[in-house]
Amino acid sequence: MTATAPTAEAAVRKGSPGAARGPRRRPGRIRRAGLPYLLLLPALLLELLVHLVPMVIGAVMSLKELTQFYIRDWGTAPWAGLDNYAVSVDFDAPVGKALLHSFLVTIAFTLLSVGLCWLVGTAAAVFMQDTFRGRGLLRALFLVPYALPVYAAVITWVFMFQHDNGLVNHVLHDQLGLTDKPSFWLIGDNSFLALLTVSVWKGWPFAFLIVMAGLQNIPRELYEAAALDGAGMLQQIRRITLPSLRPVNQVLVLVLFLWTFNDFNTPYVLFGRSAPEAADLISVHIYQASFVTWNFGTGSAMSVLLLLFLLVVTGVYLVLTSRGRRTAP
Repeated sequence: MTATAPTAEAAVRKGSPGAARGPRRRPGRIRRAGLPYLLLLPALLLELLVHLVPMVIGAVMSLKELTQFYIRDWGTAPWAGLDNYAVSVDFDAPVGKALLHSFLVTIAFTLLSVGLCWLVGTAAAVFMQDTFRGRGLLRALFLVPYALPVYAAVITWVFMFQHDNGLVNHVLHDQLGLTDKPSFWLIGDNSFLALLTVSVWKGWPFAFLIVMAGLQNIPRELYEAAALDGAGMLQQIRRITLPSLRPVNQVLVLVLFLWTFNDFNTPYVLFGRSAPEAADLISVHIYQASFVTWNFGTGSAMSVLLLLFLLVVTGVYLVLTSRGRRTAP
């Protein structure tokens, strides 16, 4: 009796409806687990078509001697191997020397633009945390440069930087008397300052928006406790605001760096097809090397080198920031 009771109970369990449905649940689980990947498949295919395929084609073009004589059928262009890369990094030759100058100008421009965008955006976001009359309207006005189309905004700055009848010279020279004579802002050394001004004006609202969103997650009790302990505004920003915003700032600085380093629309609309030497950003320089001199092989090699540089900088930045998060108390 005692030996056959468990056997009968096991047989009843095996023949029960719940036991019969047990093995059938596994295909349903597999389908449910694979549904998210299936939904992501169209976006992945579009990503491959829009980004990866042109990148591969550009890498192949960088290995060819592709000039205006092979535009109709670029696949018939002779192979150049690494000659285009050798020409691009030969800093003693005119092509390499011009590329190095453009790279250094882009580095200086990017560091200044990202730093000023972050500084102005953070200061504006901290200022907007206090409640006062008209705060909502002021927030909306701060976002106008970011909401405007790039071409419309930069063309407006082109008119403002005009030598004879521009608003900038009218204010600095005619109204304030800060300059001896009207300045040329779109040519010469002043072109770098003009480009930097437009870039900061266009980019700081994005930093303001991201930092303002990050400030919403900081409890107000921390500031109230710090005020009771005698901490001033600067001490509160240093001890509470900046440490709490570290994850937000890490992502913000990386995004601003990539956007600014690759920015083509702003210098192209501001200066046209040939940027001044002082504002010769690498994006416009690669455009000139490809579509002005009709040397698409060298231009593609420069683009690949730029891509590799940005990948290395992004990887090093992510490694350093993740290590800093692990070691933070």
